[in-house]
Amino acid sequence: MYTGVPLASAKTQIFEAVLGFLPDWVQITVLALIVLAVVAGWVVKVRRRLVRRRASRAGLPLPGAARPGAGADHLGAYTPPQPGQSGADFLGPYAPAQRQESGADFLGAYAPARQQDDRPA
Repeated sequence: MYTGVPLASAKTQIFEAVLGFLPDWVQITVLALIVLAVVAGWVVKVRRRLVRRRASRAGLPLPGAARPGAGADHLGAYTPPQPGQSGADFLGPYAPAQRQESGADFLGAYAPARQQDDRPA
């Protein structure tokens, strides 16, 4: 006897309606793939639990745990300056490179030698 009250959720009714238009072999295949996906999810979950349990019993770092020098708390080049380094003049990694002797103005070995005054004064 139908009372007019649906026994399943709207999602379930839509799912059944979509599957109802498909041939039987497609319905069975789709349902088998869904069951396979759920079982695969459980297997992955259980494997992760076993790996975590084995690592914690052996005293090893847990897989996926935060490593020092990484993660949201790692500031890298943006760490505050050390006590000897401070102020607006401290550029840290953003300091310009040291000037090298090169370019159009650098003569190197071809620079004129300095002449000393040998004249008596």
